Amino acid sequence: MSTSNTLYVDLDGSLIATDLLHESTLKLLRVSPRSLLDLPKWLMQGKARLKREIASRVDIDVTTLPYRNEVVQFVRDAKASGRRTVLVTASDRQFAQGVAQHLGLFDDVIASDGLANISGARKLQAINADAEGQAFCYLGDHAVDLDVWRGADSAAVVSRSSSLLRRASSATRVEAHIEPPAVPIKRYLYAMRVHQWLKNILVFLPLLPVLHELTASVVGHALLAFVAFGLMASGIYVLNDLLDLESDRKHKRKRFRPFASGEIPVRTGVMMCLGLCGGSLLLSVLLINLPFLCVLIAYMLLTTAYSFFLKRRAIVDVFSLASLYTIRVVAGAAATGLPLSLWILSFSLFIFLSLALAKRYVELSGTPAEVMQMARDRNYHLSDVPLVLAGGVAAGQMAALLLCLYLQDQQMLERYAQPHALWILVPVFLFWIMRIWLKAVRHALHDDPVVFAARDWVSRLSVGIAAVAFWFAG
Repeated sequence: MSTSNTLYVDLDGSLIATDLLHESTLKLLRVSPRSLLDLPKWLMQGKARLKREIASRVDIDVTTLPYRNEVVQFVRDAKASGRRTVLVTASDRQFAQGVAQHLGLFDDVIASDGLANISGARKLQAINADAEGQAFCYLGDHAVDLDVWRGADSAAVVSRSSSLLRRASSATRVEAHIEPPAVPIKRYLYAMRVHQWLKNILVFLPLLPVLHELTASVVGHALLAFVAFGLMASGIYVLNDLLDLESDRKHKRKRFRPFASGEIPVRTGVMMCLGLCGGSLLLSVLLINLPFLCVLIAYMLLTTAYSFFLKRRAIVDVFSLASLYTIRVVAGAAATGLPLSLWILSFSLFIFLSLALAKRYVELSGTPAEVMQMARDRNYHLSDVPLVLAGGVAAGQMAALLLCLYLQDQQMLERYAQPHALWILVPVFLFWIMRIWLKAVRHALHDDPVVFAARDWVSRLSVGIAAVAFWFAG
């Protein structure tokens, strides 16, 4: 069976496992949030104008895009066989030409130019004008490409949809079918960072002083607060990943994250973010109380500010992270109506400041390329390592001191029959925090100390000893 002379290749969703309009809009949101107010005005002038305005304001690093290897190889084989190859896309020409130059596989580029949006029937018109009556094959991935396939001699379909494949087969001869791998549900759960929900155990911390007086209502509200914070945190994690696509793709581990790798589309990520955050707020309104909702909104605002700009300011970023952890403690008190201990609040601030600095220390101890990326994305430099180390260890020691002072507090002493049993917490905590920093200095610490602690048997043993101490204290 003969093949068509010219191969026209779609870009978004076909050659790359993402959409450049979505990615460039997110980058605009990151670098110039105020420009988003102009989006409706640009869109009213046409989608091509919208794409051109965005492309003129942001750059996309085409070298890090998630290219589909099977499609790249298909194009490479077509070119090696003597076929003419053309990149044809609804994305703006600026991005399309960058992709073509990077790959070096295309003889020409047809793309949106600020006046015409090269999609659907208009894409077919552009291809017909370029092909000059010659037969051609078109490679696409979406139902909108059916307009092109109806005018093509053959099709290359990049999709897992059997329905799309059947419709393409009805429109023309299918020359090739490239089926992207399925995305397992665990990748969506990872994108939501469900394993990070462990951090939300902090909402139960205000319950510790009144363990012997707990009621079903108090425990129920604490559990609801745990779920609400989990949903909100997951939504913000998704947003954070969407805003950090380029930097994640340059990281040796983060480039495999679901959004950075193109496994989960950016549009799906935006819907996940809105759904998770909306669900969290709705749960708070309907089933918890107004004080908790106010704390949750404060958390949402702070963590969103962290995602957009606070994390790019050295020292400010670690105080923001410590505050985000401490807010969880405040939320637990707000949800249950229990009094908030200033000792516990102060302890939380210092311990999580120490862990946040440990995270930065690990990142500054990476490869030279990772350190350079830290300088660009976080404003930390290699010369900051001694300061980060000293500050982190000092904050950990201050947390231990605050624990000692809390154990001497008169109200705390009155709550327990054997309060002296709790003093075992001090050496256990000191050992644990120093071990965390020893692991960091020896480059044996996961880049997230909280996740490391959740998986570490020594940390689990420390928690077990603390639980026994509270049981003996009565």
